[in-house]
Amino acid sequence: MNLDQNILSNSLRSYLIVLGILLIAVFIKRLVSRFFASLIYTWIDKKNHSELRKSHFHRLIIPIERFLLFMVAIIAFYELQFPEAWNVHIYKISLQQGMESVVKLVFVILLIRVCLRTLEFISIILEEKAKLSKDQTDDQLILFFRDFFKVILYIIGILMVLHYVFNENIGNLVTSLSIVGAAVALSMRESLENIIASFIIFFDKPFTVGDLVKVNNFTGTIEKIGLRSTRIRTEIKTYISVPNKQMVDTIVDNISLRTERKIEMDLQISTNTSAIALANFAQFLRTITANHQQVMSSIVFVSESGKQFHTIHVECLIPLEVDLPAFQMLREELNLAAVSYANEHQIAFAETK
Repeated sequence: MNLDQNILSNSLRSYLIVLGILLIAVFIKRLVSRFFASLIYTWIDKKNHSELRKSHFHRLIIPIERFLLFMVAIIAFYELQFPEAWNVHIYKISLQQGMESVVKLVFVILLIRVCLRTLEFISIILEEKAKLSKDQTDDQLILFFRDFFKVILYIIGILMVLHYVFNENIGNLVTSLSIVGAAVALSMRESLENIIASFIIFFDKPFTVGDLVKVNNFTGTIEKIGLRSTRIRTEIKTYISVPNKQMVDTIVDNISLRTERKIEMDLQISTNTSAIALANFAQFLRTITANHQQVMSSIVFVSESGKQFHTIHVECLIPLEVDLPAFQMLREELNLAAVSYANEHQIAFAETK
């Protein structure tokens, strides 16, 4: 066999060398890809959880294998000369230029895919570590930055395609995009404000995922904090989205951070009630609230004496450990006690119009 025989402007020896390089790459691609995946994993988490490795390694290994094999193939084929017989032009573009553009396009796609899978792989590892802590802020923060960096990678990929495949000047393109971006920013000012507000929420932490909050007359549990809006599961199990700008600008009552719950009652008593009966009624309420086991502190006083009615104001602070059903039962117990005392001592409540 004559290894120096030319076939399509290249010797048979050159073809065999390229084939040998490709075969070597096929055999070692799994080993090299596992090495890079292990390196990334060890860099992020030195504890080396075996279950996580087995379940998620393949998601990273496969795109690395394809990228390495394609990169080796490019390097190998660049050692060959493009056949003169194939040097044809289609719409002022030679076949060689078209093939080079396709190769560059595939290279950029595989590179961005490896970066995206690496980002997902890192986020999965960090999520597993974050689940070990009770604070849910870091869980949501990982998801937030994962989505944020995905957008950045897509933008980088598009710019690389425009530069390397279509030979566009990125400097001029970025300048043009900055002008267009300024116009878009003005038209999308509200969306940008929501994105900025999401960063404020993450770093200022007025609330986190899992907190019970009250905002815009809605009370519910924070389920997700996104780039644009915050998702809340209300008490009636509806799912609402509140723009992050509103979550920053309006008053948000974080019920989960309260140290105690408050029972507040205003008993409107008829003006026919004597001062002694009114004082005895207030003293009765003062006694039962002070002696109740679930009441931390209480205050009872006659807050108003007018032409239409007298008012006895009652405030009780209840520990947050008391769950909501027990809290409502206590409220009912105090109201029924007040009604029973009024009925027993012939004290009439005021009739409001």
